[in-house]
Amino acid sequence: MNIARLDPRASSWWMFGPLWCLAGLLFGTTAMAASQPLTVEAAVEAQARVLSQANAAVVGVRTIAVEDASSAKTLGPVRQGSGVVIGADGLVLTIGYLIIEAENVELHLAGARVIPARVVAYDVATGFGLVQALAPLKLPPVRLGDAAALSSEEPLMIASGGDDGDVSIARMVSRRPFSGYWEYHIDGALFTSPPRTDHSGAALFNGRGELMGIGSLIVMNAMGDNHPRVPGNMFVPVDLLKPILAELRERGSSSSSHRAWMGVNCVEYNGQVRVTRVSEDSPAEQAGLRPGDHIMRIDGAEVSGLEMLWKSLWRGDKAEREVTLDVRRGDTSKTFKVQAVDRMTTLRRAKGI
Repeated sequence: MNIARLDPRASSWWMFGPLWCLAGLLFGTTAMAASQPLTVEAAVEAQARVLSQANAAVVGVRTIAVEDASSAKTLGPVRQGSGVVIGADGLVLTIGYLIIEAENVELHLAGARVIPARVVAYDVATGFGLVQALAPLKLPPVRLGDAAALSSEEPLMIASGGDDGDVSIARMVSRRPFSGYWEYHIDGALFTSPPRTDHSGAALFNGRGELMGIGSLIVMNAMGDNHPRVPGNMFVPVDLLKPILAELRERGSSSSSHRAWMGVNCVEYNGQVRVTRVSEDSPAEQAGLRPGDHIMRIDGAEVSGLEMLWKSLWRGDKAEREVTLDVRRGDTSKTFKVQAVDRMTTLRRAKGI
């Protein structure tokens, strides 16, 4: 059922849609907290209305990258996903990889409305992206929730936007640090199940219609290591946005985003970190690193995992610095001097931005 295309003011469809199912699950938690006594049907309908209003704030996001964007090699020149309205002025929160090096941004709304938008911020540190609608969206913004208080027992709603937008029910199966292969790490990432394939920029809501996180990935081990393999999604918690929102609007990125970058993709397996990809014209390529290299030490410290590697790379207050990597390549040990640079300075921007 394509809930995103339904009028949130209508009520006849609620009893047959996922929102009614989710509202029914939540009845007895948030609905029972109403100040006035309600019948079960009225309480569930009120709950469904709250969720419908939250879902109505989720929009489709379509972008086209600038010519010769380096990110096009991995993300493609045209990207599609979702975002959620968080500001009365048409500010939309999405996942950053949809808008990195974007030249053209469109917001796709219900009723086949397409609104042009501009990039406001791309934050390397959190992975968030912000875009600003260039015409009235006529959509009320959602409330930012408290992801740290989220319980694994609480049913959640995942909503995506655009022509194929939909909603589904999920649960948080773990909350833990997450290290990405692309020189990325956050604390308190939210992992949900069952998985959604349209996760890019999708919104994660609690039963009060509060935004908990923004979808980033599909993963095969949502519960983490040493647990049964359960597929799911990783969401960037909205708690990471609150302290930096004003800075993002003013500067286009947080101060934490200006940090050392080598240009490598790495994977962690059995305590070893190996290079899987080296970005073209990156400091790592210029230094001579190759896919398959086993990174054993960084600046003399043993590398036991991705988190340790990335945090060591970002240590200090200078983004542009020399990094020493001790690498095992086949049967040979090598030492490389990598001249790391500020990642933000490597990204291409549309003319005039």
